[in-house]
Amino acid sequence: MSDIKILLVDDREDNLLSIEAILASEDYDIVKANSGKQALKILLKEQDFNLILMDVKMPGLSGFETASMIYEREKLRKIPIIFITAHSYSDEIIYEGYKTGAVDYIYKPIKPQLLKAKVAVFIDLYRKTEALVRQELSLKAINKSLENEISERKHSEEQVKKLNEQLLENIHTLENANAELARFAYVASHDLQEPLRKIQTYGDLLKKKYSPQISGEGQHYIERMQKASQRLQKLIKDVLTYSRLTDSTTFFTKADLNAIINEILVDLELRIEESGAKIYVADLPELYVNPGQISQLFQNLISNALKFSRKNIPPEIHITYDISNKAGNYASNGQQYCNICVQDNGIGFDESYMEQIFTLFKRLNDTNEYEGTGIGLAICKKIVEQHKGHIHAKSKINEGSTFIISLPINRPEHDNRTTHAIAESSHS
Repeated sequence: MSDIKILLVDDREDNLLSIEAILASEDYDIVKANSGKQALKILLKEQDFNLILMDVKMPGLSGFETASMIYEREKLRKIPIIFITAHSYSDEIIYEGYKTGAVDYIYKPIKPQLLKAKVAVFIDLYRKTEALVRQELSLKAINKSLENEISERKHSEEQVKKLNEQLLENIHTLENANAELARFAYVASHDLQEPLRKIQTYGDLLKKKYSPQISGEGQHYIERMQKASQRLQKLIKDVLTYSRLTDSTTFFTKADLNAIINEILVDLELRIEESGAKIYVADLPELYVNPGQISQLFQNLISNALKFSRKNIPPEIHITYDISNKAGNYASNGQQYCNICVQDNGIGFDESYMEQIFTLFKRLNDTNEYEGTGIGLAICKKIVEQHKGHIHAKSKINEGSTFIISLPINRPEHDNRTTHAIAESSHS
């Protein structure tokens, strides 16, 4: 079925058939009415006509009168009307036809080619008009969508601005809280050492001076007290170390990592010999680091590898590195990283606890079997982060662990927002 629908209106059947025959080759959908009244009835039911061809002189309602009544309805005003007449009217009468809404005239006897041409012009005009209407509706919809998007974006920008302001405020509050916490940890830990030293001193005197007078059970209690005080002393020392760490780049210098690790191995020489450990260290590069903090980092990792070894299996530690544009699983944004791996053959751990191992005071192992405070890896994480790097681990139970420390090749930029609460720590 054609998408073009034409209404023919003429009181003579032969004229209707003649016009229909002329337009038959164009595959239009033709509807015929033999009077103005019938045309109006048809238009009450069907309003999807693209063109009306109507005789002017008809009994009852003339073509002009019918056109006038058609255009009284809003929905029908867009349908163009071409009048067909056998008379040559004066300019006033023709003007009257145009006033009713007519768009053109065709005179009888009808010339087929002229009729086809004029109908084709108005059909083409209709199609272009419909395309413009559709385009206009589409543009209105797009404009409405853009207006909504702009409105939502403005709202989002306002929300983001508020969130950024809140975030900056929270950062400032958090920095102040961290500074206060660091000061508190330093002072509290420092003040705890004095009474602890007295407990250790008097315990030593009690054991040395009165040992013959104390029963075996009493000596056992004194020994347990001394061990507990030693653990507390180690805990206080670790808390002091953690509280002293800052991310100031003031103390950064180009350092030989092999020299730092060699010093650590000398300090741990007795433990290495007792455990029968074998330690292999690659020829590591020089990096811009805080030497004291990096020494603490490697001492913690190597000490852990020695401590968490499997029974009857000598520890074996490999320290290697590679240069990459990635820091572990993190994108580098153009920065190059030195990824240093500290791999052991120890007891390992369940990787489901990966995030917890770098948390303060978190221990995965029995405190009676493995000594420690649960602060060592938290210190490692804080040191690496202050070097603008990343640390993560891979492990399998009873197969060992690998800690990967990713440090930037270029010297880290100082973050001016950070509050320096306490002086830089040094390795002790």
